[in-house]
Amino acid sequence: MPRSSPPAVPNELIEQKIYLIRGHKVMLDSDLAELYRVTTGNLNLAVRRNPKRFPEDFMFQLSREETQSLLLQNARAKGRGGRRTPPFAFTEQGVSMLSSVLNSERAIEVNIAIMRAFVRLRAMLATHADLARRLNELEQKYDDQFRVVFEAIRELMAPEPVPPSRRIGFAAKPERKSKDDE
Repeated sequence: MPRSSPPAVPNELIEQKIYLIRGHKVMLDSDLAELYRVTTGNLNLAVRRNPKRFPEDFMFQLSREETQSLLLQNARAKGRGGRRTPPFAFTEQGVSMLSSVLNSERAIEVNIAIMRAFVRLRAMLATHADLARRLNELEQKYDDQFRVVFEAIRELMAPEPVPPSRRIGFAAKPERKSKDDE
């Protein structure tokens, strides 16, 4: 049995880079490029050279509004100069396909780690759905004396709301009128 080597990338780092956009769990081209240790331009070039491997359900480009929202929600720095085009988002199948166009040992190792992260995420979501179903069954079975308990559990299970974005920077104070102006 071969010895298991430490993962190429920590699981927590990968899980932090999985976003829910348009109802799909995706990873952005810049995050993938960082994990694969290639430039975003080279990653996107490899994708453009193999368009048949990346249909719309494997990869899509974010709109400018989605990009702006992502920047605001996650406080992602644009970096030096920023991007000229919105990023590409890769679904689990798209990430899997990337390993076939980025042919390196690092790409294979990172890809395995990413696939495992997607599987763990799917398992957590299934457990959460199973817990919600069981809670519904229990709630129907027991009377009103447990209502407070069920409401507290539902509150704990609810996703955290995304806080509204705040404006960053300085606000100019309105000028005061002096006694001479009156």
